[in-house]
Amino acid sequence: MVTRSASTGGRFDSVEQEAFLGLWRTYDRLRALEDELFTRHNLTAQQYNALRLLRRAHPESVRTLDLAGRLVSRAPDITRMLDKLEQHGLVVRDRPADNRRVVRVGITPAGMALLDQLRQPIRDCHVRQLGHLPRKDLETLVVLLRAARLPHEDVDSPWR
Repeated sequence: MVTRSASTGGRFDSVEQEAFLGLWRTYDRLRALEDELFTRHNLTAQQYNALRLLRRAHPESVRTLDLAGRLVSRAPDITRMLDKLEQHGLVVRDRPADNRRVVRVGITPAGMALLDQLRQPIRDCHVRQLGHLPRKDLETLVVLLRAARLPHEDVDSPWR
């Protein structure tokens, strides 16, 4: 049975569908602003996220699979993503002698410098994306997004 709420105006099968498609459209519009910034630095949003996580762990390195699990969105080919970062001298990988199956990755000084260079442009981008919303609305949005995501997060996810 197709349910139509007054808010869907007949354009959507349900309010859940309207909410989901609204999230998707919003992500697309906001991501375009971010992509514009990252393209100028030969990065993707996913690569930037990986560098941020590695900076947080610095000076320690992180197991590749642990890094993949902490990313904002899934990285089906984390190896290829890290290959590109390594080719640009932004990360370094290592296989510990005691367990050659494990690959650890760390951020290089060049990676740290790039993040420092991007700090203000990223802040400016986030203001362009969401700065038109009052702080109270942003706080409410954060709570609602967490509530929508929670049942679908792994128990050990840092996003819980």
